Amino acid sequence: MPGRIPKVVVIGPTYVDMTIKCSEFPQPGQSVQGSGLSCSPTGPGTNRAIEAALCGCETYLLGKVGDDVFGQMVKDSLIVHGVKTDFIYTARAKNTGVTVTMVDSIGENRSFVCAGANRALSSEEIACASSEQLIGSADVCLIHADVPREVVTTALMTADLCKTKVILEPELTICNGDKPYKSDWPLEYYSADILIPSFGKGAGAAELGAGTVHKLKLIGSELVASGVECVVINMGQRGTFVVDRKGISQIRGFELDIVDHNGSADAFAGAFAASCGAGDEARDAVRFAAAAGALACSKFGSLDALPSKENIIELLQKQAD
Repeated sequence: MPGRIPKVVVIGPTYVDMTIKCSEFPQPGQSVQGSGLSCSPTGPGTNRAIEAALCGCETYLLGKVGDDVFGQMVKDSLIVHGVKTDFIYTARAKNTGVTVTMVDSIGENRSFVCAGANRALSSEEIACASSEQLIGSADVCLIHADVPREVVTTALMTADLCKTKVILEPELTICNGDKPYKSDWPLEYYSADILIPSFGKGAGAAELGAGTVHKLKLIGSELVASGVECVVINMGQRGTFVVDRKGISQIRGFELDIVDHNGSADAFAGAFAASCGAGDEARDAVRFAAAAGALACSKFGSLDALPSKENIIELLQKQAD
């Protein structure tokens, strides 16, 4: 990554997560003794913004919290990690988003989610931020699509008018029919410069079977044919596909001991946005992001597992030797 300081704006949900380590997941009616507990701010918006800040970017998070102690906890954590909170709005009659996560002995996790104030973020608040040139002055706008759809489309249209590069993370469903995927995306989603699709609730490409690899390539190719400039499909340790008009490349992953998958996608996306914001080409940015995602898997938790730019560069240098 070059030496200048990129500006990254992240739009996405915020949560406070209570994570419990356990030997196995409980069955209905069963209690399982936990072996560790953490309580910390988390969520796609929070963690991606913090990762971008850890990578040396001037970072803003645009999101919404409740008027409660958890909302202040989220803001305080963002400030401590160098993320600017000028555009964190407060929903007076809503709770801050909360998740309860269980992580078993092999690092798999299950979560319960109460979105709360995240569902109250509005297109008017995006417009307010835009009037202050937040998106227009950014090098990259990273949007996690688990916020109201009108928020996403307003941000996309604003970024398009301002010529700000957009990385969008929407969800789609893999299909077995003639069409490799199913989505109900509005047309505005295809205006994103880079798409990082996710594949169903709690299921990323890293968890898909080996037989789906060809289908993932087809998905990337069809999205590019539909107008998207570049598609990035993250498969964790199995590598990452980068699909654009130049063709399909597979960037190899990093094989580190897995402790917890929880923060991997956050680290990947935040580091990818930081690298793109610094002017790196997509394939170079993916390599940087893949190292960040691998490092996040090697520690327990989500926020505490996010790696610094120095940690990422150190891993890249080790792999190059």
